[in-house]
Amino acid sequence: MNYLSEFAALMAVFAVVIVAPGADFALVVRQSVVHGRRAALVTSFGIGASLLFHISYTLLGLGLIVSQSLALFALIKWLGVAYLLYLGIKSFFEKPLDIDEGALATEAGARRSMSLAACFGAGFLTNALNPKPVLFFLSLFATLVSHETPVAVSFLYGIGMASALIAWFAGVTLFFTNPLVRARFKAWGRWFNRVTGATFVLLGLRLAAQKAG
Repeated sequence: MNYLSEFAALMAVFAVVIVAPGADFALVVRQSVVHGRRAALVTSFGIGASLLFHISYTLLGLGLIVSQSLALFALIKWLGVAYLLYLGIKSFFEKPLDIDEGALATEAGARRSMSLAACFGAGFLTNALNPKPVLFFLSLFATLVSHETPVAVSFLYGIGMASALIAWFAGVTLFFTNPLVRARFKAWGRWFNRVTGATFVLLGLRLAAQKAG
């Protein structure tokens, strides 16, 4: 087996997917602007860990069970909807940023800083409670990965995909935590919270409208 070409084909498709804006992207942008670089990077690792979670149960065959069980698929979907709506409402009513220029470098002690565990959990849950990766990875691996490819090799593919996802969001983090960029978003004040809150709500409503098939 030519595992390198198989992995390259997977990454070519996945690279297109990861740059498409979604709930993960909105979360990382918000974490970058509101809580800073460290929080956003840890959130990115949470998103990457969640991707490995999806890939793991897909390779174990549980993804097929989930995709064929309308009740289980619906449960995951509505949990995801509820979490996105929670993020949206929480963001919408949050007070405006109150960080002066000097505080940008000392955000770890800021009044509204998040714990690293909370940042990781936010990233993990935002992706884990999205049922669409179940179908995506089932179709992706079924189409591009040979049935003769060992599970261990397929999992290594997953590690590579998760690493690429983390790298992408690390780049997003570096851009949005640039002092000039962050200061511009800070100037929006309450409108930034309203826009990001509305974005999460709309993503939740879109997920609610989607069907398993």
